[in-house]
Amino acid sequence: MVTSHMDTLMIFMAMLLLAIVAEPLAEKLRVPFTALLALIGFIGSELLLAIGIDTGLRWETFNNLILHVFVPILVFESAFNMKARILLKNIFPVLFLAIPAMLFAAAVTGASIYYAIGHPSGFPWVTALICGVILSATDPVAVVALFKKLGAPERLTVLLEGESLFNDATAIVLFSVLTAIALQPNQSISLAAVTSTFIINFCGGMLVGSACAALANGLYHYLKNPIVRAVITVICACTAFYVAEVVLHLSGIMAVLLAGLLMGDNHRNNATSTESFTAELWDFFAYCSNALLFILAGVTITWTMFESHWLAMAIGICAAIFARSMVIYGLLPISTGLCKGSPIPNSYRPVMLWGGLRGAVSLALALSIPLTVEGWYSAQSITYGVVLFTLFVQTPFMPSLVKKAAGDH
Repeated sequence: MVTSHMDTLMIFMAMLLLAIVAEPLAEKLRVPFTALLALIGFIGSELLLAIGIDTGLRWETFNNLILHVFVPILVFESAFNMKARILLKNIFPVLFLAIPAMLFAAAVTGASIYYAIGHPSGFPWVTALICGVILSATDPVAVVALFKKLGAPERLTVLLEGESLFNDATAIVLFSVLTAIALQPNQSISLAAVTSTFIINFCGGMLVGSACAALANGLYHYLKNPIVRAVITVICACTAFYVAEVVLHLSGIMAVLLAGLLMGDNHRNNATSTESFTAELWDFFAYCSNALLFILAGVTITWTMFESHWLAMAIGICAAIFARSMVIYGLLPISTGLCKGSPIPNSYRPVMLWGGLRGAVSLALALSIPLTVEGWYSAQSITYGVVLFTLFVQTPFMPSLVKKAAGDH
């Protein structure tokens, strides 16, 4: 049975209600909120199927909703709340981690998975590289919330969150390019063409986001009503994404990211001390998007996925940790040695290694792999395994690492 739009809306409302109820339970059980949401989605869908009820929710039902609504909201909210001036002071290591280091990690992860699986016809190179890109997009949502609670060093927070924001955009652009290659295996595409496409998408999205933010900030100065100002940020985010992604075929995520950074900085400089509605509105949007995303992730997980692909999941976890270790302990010290800024303290590195979590963007991209791509189900299963490892293994160990980094600061 195919659900109607109203049925789907009511399912989403039920999911939000579950999230609201689950949050205090997660605090009581001392488990990550997002982990509990994924578990609820998985158990709920398995129970419904066991009694013969089909929700009608499939990846094709909501993959566009995730990539075109949930992810842009999460990116804009994170960028809006990030202090641009502190980000600029650390822009070299952030961009290094988000672009060249991310490309390196994607290549290492993809190659490791490809050779470990050893099935070129069922899991070809291009699918392995797509998987590597997906697993190299970090998502420190749970970690940043923990940082705020424990009073972690501000620079450490900016490094992890800034890397995540920019490498999300990098991952989405690369995913689009590699997916196009996978769908046209007989068409030769040069490295120069791939590079130029990436640069045009990335930089073009930045220009669109900057232009939209400039216009929106002008209105922001002219209109003083806090509610109207909040509406302006929503219009700016939607317009930046639409113009870049749909009209100009550039990186909508990059446009949303720049728009959020510039509007957030303008908001902090010009808002009154009591004007908190805008930030609270985006907190609300981000909460709903994050909750729905992880419950939907749980709904799409199946028990057969673990039975048939447990070894591939284990390979993906090892490959992702190995690549991240090479970046944090190999490439990052070299990059900071070339930069005139202050070096990154050694106590930050375990947090940056273990805090390179996979979440919203990885799930969204995994759910968006076209079914005609050879090995798509394996890539999706590997991603789910790594995300679950992030939620149930990596995140619980973060408090002790953060406290050590804060104590050594």
